[in-house]
Amino acid sequence: QVRLQESGPGLVEPSQTLSLTCTVSGASITASPYHWVWIRQPPGKGLEWMGAINYWGGAYTRSSLISRTKFSRDTAKNQFNLYLESVTPEDSAVYYCVRDTGNFYWDFWGPGTQVTVSS
Repeated sequence: QVRLQESGPGLVEPSQTLSLTCTVSGASITASPYHWVWIRQPPGKGLEWMGAINYWGGAYTRSSLISRTKFSRDTAKNQFNLYLESVTPEDSAVYYCVRDTGNFYWDFWGPGTQVTVSS
């Protein structure tokens, strides 16, 4: 069974960098053809795809976030990471890490982690 688990701070101050880690078990993040995705859902709004890092390490980002978002991975730990810079309260959301089968079909989700941006 594939499992994903988000971890990171629940509270981030404005202008700081949000760092989240997703730990994957039951599948390798280097296995083709999977992509490893970050999705968020602000309160009262729909899901927002943020970007992904694919099985060979290539990353791609939502255009509106590209200037302040980075992705990385640690293949030894089977983890992938999200870094969102210069956060504002509008970045408060539940953040999910998700497996994409390679054609925008999301088959496994982490439980989500609430992040609040506030001073």
